[in-house]
Amino acid sequence: MRVLICGGGVIGAAIAYFLSCRGVAATVIERTGLACAASGKSGGFLALDWCDGSPLDQLARRSFALHAELPGRIGDDFGYRRMTTYGGFYGGQSRHELGWLSPQVALQQRPLGSAQTTAQVHPAELTQALMRAAERQGAQLRLGEVTQVVHSDGTTRGVVVDGETLEADAVVIAMGPWSILATQWLPLPGVYGLKGHSLVFQTGAQVPAEAVFLEYQEPGGATHGPEIFPRRDGTTYVCAISSESALPIDPAAVAPDPGAIERLETMCARLSPVLGAAPILARQACHRPVTQDGLPLIGARAEPRRRVRRHRAQRLGILNAPATRRGDGRADRRRRRAQRRPVAVRPGRLPAFDPRRLQQR
Repeated sequence: MRVLICGGGVIGAAIAYFLSCRGVAATVIERTGLACAASGKSGGFLALDWCDGSPLDQLARRSFALHAELPGRIGDDFGYRRMTTYGGFYGGQSRHELGWLSPQVALQQRPLGSAQTTAQVHPAELTQALMRAAERQGAQLRLGEVTQVVHSDGTTRGVVVDGETLEADAVVIAMGPWSILATQWLPLPGVYGLKGHSLVFQTGAQVPAEAVFLEYQEPGGATHGPEIFPRRDGTTYVCAISSESALPIDPAAVAPDPGAIERLETMCARLSPVLGAAPILARQACHRPVTQDGLPLIGARAEPRRRVRRHRAQRLGILNAPATRRGDGRADRRRRRAQRRPVAVRPGRLPAFDPRRLQQR
């Protein structure tokens, strides 16, 4: 079987790896570069039970366990570690024991997660490690722009890449918010981009394995939810300040909104004296994929036949990537029943996006 995966983010790389474990000939087609968008500019935070009670609960729990297995399974390092997670707000007083935070940060009495329930990875390194492992098992990475999905007799036959037709038995759309371009070729729901800004600091050993989710209000009244994730490599990632800025056609053209990075730097200095004094390694922005109802699109479209679609919503992509398409060959009847996709995440639950709206933008 030959599968073409459109998109070189964490979802595309994970699908390629797990398909290659089954001997499937998988090719990832990427326009700009591996992990060039949200998969390379996100926090990489993982939680065991934060999706409990939602249609994603079993997917998230299985994926959390797979993340712990992957370093040994693929023989590569992508910064995986367990961590304790806290919640709170800026503007109070707290006797918390997190010495790297400002005393004006008030933390909740009980942590949001323990080392048993929360963890992290470096998302760009995870994506690259999955793709390397897939290539060792026969998968391929091809740089190029997909401009058409090819159909014949109601069946998907392949895609057109830079003018060349590549044949396949199945096609996966995993292009993040750029998946909306595929509505020109297939009847698919719309996927949109929610822009977020982030900074990466060089903090060394000053910040331990403690993730923090906060509420913060700027002097002008705007409220934000900064998230702080120290990484094993001695860097600390902070994200906040979302917007609905237009999505450029080329992922390489994504840039921070005017003034957003300066506001985020000011915020970080107030939240932590360590961050306020640390060198900044990256000032960046990315568009996270979101759907009309906030849930991912996972499954096949009824028309054309044999069409496969995988997509993440909001900030769950890194967490749920491994279990989105596991395909490890253990296909006993009970596991097949347990891994059936709930109706709530199937693409057919949402109406197809009208591609004529793209011309109006």
